[in-house]
Amino acid sequence: MGQPVTVVKKPSSRPGVIRYEINRAITGMGHERYKANTEVTGDRPADVLARRLLDHGGIDGVHINANVITLDLQKGADTTGIEDVISDMFIYYRPGVEVPSFEE
Repeated sequence: MGQPVTVVKKPSSRPGVIRYEINRAITGMGHERYKANTEVTGDRPADVLARRLLDHGGIDGVHINANVITLDLQKGADTTGIEDVISDMFIYYRPGVEVPSFEE
């Protein structure tokens, strides 16, 4: 259950910086910045996504503005698996997770 997010990887003119555009705005008009080795608190979609991206590893910083996600990669890191983290952001019931019934 849930809805996958469409992710398009865009080039950046700066080495080590990757930009992704998605099909929904998750911050409104505000800018959100997150750094590695800093606790990400909150349950807003931008907070949850940043926490998942930083937990994925290989990322020094995350910047989210509306539907654009910009990542500062660690030196030598690649982008393997990052698109999956973003596209699965709103998938709630994965294989093996029991879907609650209306009675519950």
